[in-house]
Amino acid sequence: MNYEDNPTSIKYHLKKYLINNQERFKNKHIIDFPAGNGVTSRIIKKIGSTPLAFDLFPEYFQLDDIECKRANISDGIPVEDEIADIIICQEGIEHFSDQLSAFKEFNRVLKQNGILIITTPNYSNLRAKLSYLLSESERFNSKMPPNEIDSIWMSKQDITKDIYFGHIFLIGIQKLRLFGKLSGFTIKNIQFTRIKTTSLLLLPLFYPFIFLSNLLTYFKNLKKKRNTQNDIIKGIYKEIFLLSINPKILVDGHLFIEYEKIMDHNDVANKLSGIHKNFGTT
Repeated sequence: MNYEDNPTSIKYHLKKYLINNQERFKNKHIIDFPAGNGVTSRIIKKIGSTPLAFDLFPEYFQLDDIECKRANISDGIPVEDEIADIIICQEGIEHFSDQLSAFKEFNRVLKQNGILIITTPNYSNLRAKLSYLLSESERFNSKMPPNEIDSIWMSKQDITKDIYFGHIFLIGIQKLRLFGKLSGFTIKNIQFTRIKTTSLLLLPLFYPFIFLSNLLTYFKNLKKKRNTQNDIIKGIYKEIFLLSINPKILVDGHLFIEYEKIMDHNDVANKLSGIHKNFGTT
């Protein structure tokens, strides 16, 4: 069975999402990065959109009718500013060493109100949380913690000096939210994919503690800000709290997030200056 037709694969859920939204995405320019073997680029073309494919190792791209160009996120995507309507970063962000810079680069190449789709293994589900607690491993009793043997997935020095790292930079929902905010994005939708059985079994045991702990943190931090009466701060804390206690996030196997570009990343600092202390203030 192809991965795109296998409900246990994120490719299946992304394909389903693209087909269900084909009228919205039709005739759009969609960057597929990293493009891998080309499955998603083929689907993008099939729904009537124009795929722009990029990958660190385009040699493994298998489509003859679509060109895949070499790109390293550290050097930027070799396209002009605001050229794309949509970016799909499927199972890529967990391989990027500078994730905030990656978000800023995505912002640069997206048009205003453009869509960024990020999928990544869910580092916020209960199985991942327990795994990190027990061994700082991606999967307890199965995988070793990140190391210099298992964490280098590809190195072709005759092709490029860049190294394709494994899941060294796994990331959870809170940092994904934060990096989006710091680079001009807001989360529009979190798409549910599939339940992880271990996480589901852990949910009844741990959820009361998760809920109460995050509720206490929420109110404690609101109390610290009681003199500011800032609705923006209250909204931020509420959004973070709701993400922390979302049962779907706690049991989902993947994070599948749709962002919208609401501003240029260079304008973010000016907006944030109104809700944090500047140098020299008390």
